Amino acid sequence: MIPKLQPCLWFDGNAEEAARFYAETFPDSRIDAIHRAPSDYPAGKQGNVLTVEVTVLGMRFLLLNGGPQFTFDEAVSFQVATDDQAETDRYWKAIVDNGGQESACGWCRDRFGLSWQITPRRLTELITQGGETSRRAFEAMMEMGKIDIAALDRAVADVRS
Repeated sequence: MIPKLQPCLWFDGNAEEAARFYAETFPDSRIDAIHRAPSDYPAGKQGNVLTVEVTVLGMRFLLLNGGPQFTFDEAVSFQVATDDQAETDRYWKAIVDNGGQESACGWCRDRFGLSWQITPRRLTELITQGGETSRRAFEAMMEMGKIDIAALDRAVADVRS
């Protein structure tokens, strides 16, 4: 069944490679289908992979091999809520160590150019508390690349509730 709403991500000939990376990196992820072009098209030839249907963290996506005309930027990113430091570290390492790039405040970019926010739930809890706790957690986060939960907790340790 075709979902009513499904994000479509534009790739330059490497949609299948990206789908395999995402399926191997995240739980509840898999390649659902690979569709080949029925005839030549501007970015490829008949028989080339045209689209890949993939589920990432339980969410369905369509990956399109559309060509080099459009690329990803930080205006669109995917936020992954992590439960602990081990999960945060695992996703960060998988993305950055496989041709990706670190950024600030929990953001990184994979080798395909897609931006990810690897965000511990603890960070969200602290920042949404308001007051001094929120300010201190936010300021600590602003100094980080990958989010360090223990450092966040140290930053807010002496705030009175």
